[in-house]
Amino acid sequence: MTDAAALPGQPRGAVVSGPATRRAVNVLAPNASAMTLDGTNTWILSEPDSDLAVVVDPGPLDEGHLLRVRDTAERLGKRVALTLLTHGHADHAEGAGRFAELTGTPVRALDPALRLGGEGLSAGQVVEVGGLELRVVPTPGHTGDSLCFHLPADQAVLTGDTILGRGTTMVAHPDGRLGDYLDSLRRLRSLTVDDGVHTVLPGHGPVLEDAQGAVEFYLAHRAHRLAQVETAVETGYTTAAEVVAHVYADVDRSLWPAAELSVRAQLEYLSEHGLI
Repeated sequence: MTDAAALPGQPRGAVVSGPATRRAVNVLAPNASAMTLDGTNTWILSEPDSDLAVVVDPGPLDEGHLLRVRDTAERLGKRVALTLLTHGHADHAEGAGRFAELTGTPVRALDPALRLGGEGLSAGQVVEVGGLELRVVPTPGHTGDSLCFHLPADQAVLTGDTILGRGTTMVAHPDGRLGDYLDSLRRLRSLTVDDGVHTVLPGHGPVLEDAQGAVEFYLAHRAHRLAQVETAVETGYTTAAEVVAHVYADVDRSLWPAAELSVRAQLEYLSEHGLI
């Protein structure tokens, strides 16, 4: 058995519903899969002495899950006042409309198509609810509309799919772009260096105790994969599917469609930089 402290980002352990930091409580959605790991982490955030809460990523359109999120907040003595989305993928956002009906809350997101009864979100914006402060961090790359939320009081960052609690994420080409993603990882690294962020509250997988280690692992992984793809093209593999079969041969085949999206993003990046 591998010591969790030796793994990238120092994962806390099993993914469970319940408190993760002083201000963050997880409600795990029942949508586990190869792509979503243990399921979507829906985050309830609030100041300990406040009766108002923010929910980040209500998750899939699963009535039981959405009711559990609302009821968990109520058991904590909180009323959900706002819903935020890290990005528009269905496993994070599909339930937002129904959750808004259940709680009477607006939904705020970067993508105007995902907003309900509320304003949008922009880089550097500070969202305040019941004394809770969240800072909006633009992190495009996984998707064009991806955001992270910096929770300064807990020295934590909610990363959606930009950084996962286990494994690595995909760059969902063509909406996601590798250059943007690398810039986003560097932006998150600056949070760990300059703002003291040490905890990652991911959209999937366990909480990570070493945010800087996680970001450095992701940057190194991306550089390694990019070099592999460049070498594969030089060797004669010309299509994304051929590159996936060669470079990702040790990866579960069920993940190859997602890997192909990332390879397309890498091929685009290499072409744009004159490397292939």
